[in-house]
Amino acid sequence: MITVAVTCGDINGIGPEIAIKAMAALDDDQTKFIFCLPENVYRTYRKTSLSDFQIFDEETTTESRKNQVLLFDRCEQKIGSSTFESGAASFLSIKKCFELVVSKKADAMVTAPISKTALNLARIDFPGHTEMLGEWTNTKEYLMLFYSNEFLSAPLTIHLPLLRVAGNITKMKLKSALKVAASSLLNDFGIKDARIAVLGLNPHAGENGLIGEEELEIITPVIEDFNTKNVEGPFVADAFFGQKLYKNYDLILGMYHDQVLIPFKMLNFESGVNFTAGLPIIRTSPDHGTAFNIAGKNIANPTSMIEAIKLAIMIAKNRINNAG
Repeated sequence: MITVAVTCGDINGIGPEIAIKAMAALDDDQTKFIFCLPENVYRTYRKTSLSDFQIFDEETTTESRKNQVLLFDRCEQKIGSSTFESGAASFLSIKKCFELVVSKKADAMVTAPISKTALNLARIDFPGHTEMLGEWTNTKEYLMLFYSNEFLSAPLTIHLPLLRVAGNITKMKLKSALKVAASSLLNDFGIKDARIAVLGLNPHAGENGLIGEEELEIITPVIEDFNTKNVEGPFVADAFFGQKLYKNYDLILGMYHDQVLIPFKMLNFESGVNFTAGLPIIRTSPDHGTAFNIAGKNIANPTSMIEAIKLAIMIAKNRINNAG
């Protein structure tokens, strides 16, 4: 049995709703969930989908095969808004689920969407889950990876203003990303001899230095020096996706967030999954935000959350098999 710790995300968004819908859709005797959320939010849903959950008990949780809720102090909800309280609650839920995984009470964690504005209001100094979990696990080399049936992709730089992207593209960072990607493709996804495509940073991939020199000075030398023939590029980004060349590769490594996220979300907006590769723990998340505009209406689509849980389970099984 695989045990998955699930965060509530921002309690003023669709996080609790899609988490509950997803757990209900995947409830079987091969999976156990531990759902972490404020006591009052739990009470809101107790009479519906969470009626079969038992209260988390530190002493018996590893023996219990029933789904559980790990509750903490109530937090005021203001549906549809980023607040100090919702930021604090989402952070505490992440922390508690992380502790469950580190203490081996759970095999993986799945995080519902959070509001970076709410985190900031709660004075939580992290731009997102990826950086948070990287620091908590003392992991220096990690990669924000996006998974779907269409393709896998990852940005070299993550939550940076465009003005700072070029200065943060270095040979060391690119080598690290390729190493993490190749290792994850093999160990987490079971893909042998994986093919990786690397996109250029500049329009026309720099046009031989006429529109930028990052391709000539950084990207191409790293690709040539990488110890595998399965890494190719730098590709002209728009043509690469326009010609559907992504179908020929197991992973596409872009240089910045929107370069890979725009095409990825065009194809997979309701089914894409965010996975933090390179961590010693397993963490996945739906590839969308808090959707404050539809929060509290019970109309949110849980497909991406369902896929995030399924991917977490798959990776957990792969890591268990590899360890064995």
